[in-house]
Amino acid sequence: MSVPFEIVREFEVEAPPEDVFAAVTTGTAGWLFPLEYEPREGGAASAGGTVTAWDPPHRVTALSETPGGEYGQLRNELDHLIEPRGQGGSWVRYVHSGIFVDDWGGQYDGANRHTDFYLHTLRQYLAHFRGRPAVFAAADGPAAAGAPDALERAARALGLPPGAAPGTEVEADLPGVGRTAAVLDHRSPYFIGLRTADAMYRFFGRNHWGATVGVAVHAFAPGADAAKTAAEVADWLDRAYS
Repeated sequence: MSVPFEIVREFEVEAPPEDVFAAVTTGTAGWLFPLEYEPREGGAASAGGTVTAWDPPHRVTALSETPGGEYGQLRNELDHLIEPRGQGGSWVRYVHSGIFVDDWGGQYDGANRHTDFYLHTLRQYLAHFRGRPAVFAAADGPAAAGAPDALERAARALGLPPGAAPGTEVEADLPGVGRTAAVLDHRSPYFIGLRTADAMYRFFGRNHWGATVGVAVHAFAPGADAAKTAAEVADWLDRAYS
C-alpha cells in the first residue's frame, strides 16, 4: 500500500535569507547530512533527484522519484521557502512531501519527529556556527542499540545528569573527545543534542522505529577528519552497548 504524506513547518531565525539559503543548499553537512544541488532549475540533486525550483535566496525545491520503492518511498520532495523579516532575520517554510510504501504510520511518525530535530539543529547551526565549514560523520549502533531503552543507555554512557533540561551546561563523555563541557541543546525520549565550541553531537533514538541508535557529528574544528570521527563514533557506540 502506498499513501501520500506532507510534513510542514514554519519558523523564524535571526539570520538573513542569504545565510539560510546557503545553509539548506551548500551547508547541509553542518546540520543535516551532505546534500548536493546543481544550482539551476532542472539540475541534479542528491539521491538521483532533480532541482525543480532554484531562486536564491528565496526558494529551493528538489524532487526524487523511486518507482521501485527504494528507501520505503515512491516519491520524495523537499521544499524550502525563505522570506526576509525585520532586524535581518528570515521566515522559513519547510515542506517535506511524497509517497510512503508500507507501514505508513511508522514511517510518518519517524519522519515527523526527525523533521523537528533536524530543523532544531538547523537553528542551532545558524545561531552558533553559521558559515563555518563542516565535516559530517555518522555511525549506527550494534544490535543491542535497538532495545527499547537504547537511547537511555546512550544518555548514561554520555554521563548526562538524569534531570538535565535543554539549555543546561553539562559534562559529557563524547565520542573521540572524552569528558568535556557541552550544552545540552535538546533532550527528548527520541533524540539528544549536545553542542560544544567546535561541534554538534546528535543522538538518534531510531530504536523506536525498528532500527538502532545512531550518532551524527557536525564538526567545525579546523582539520576535522570525517573518517576518523566516524570511527570514533562507531567505537563509542560499541562500548556504550557492550
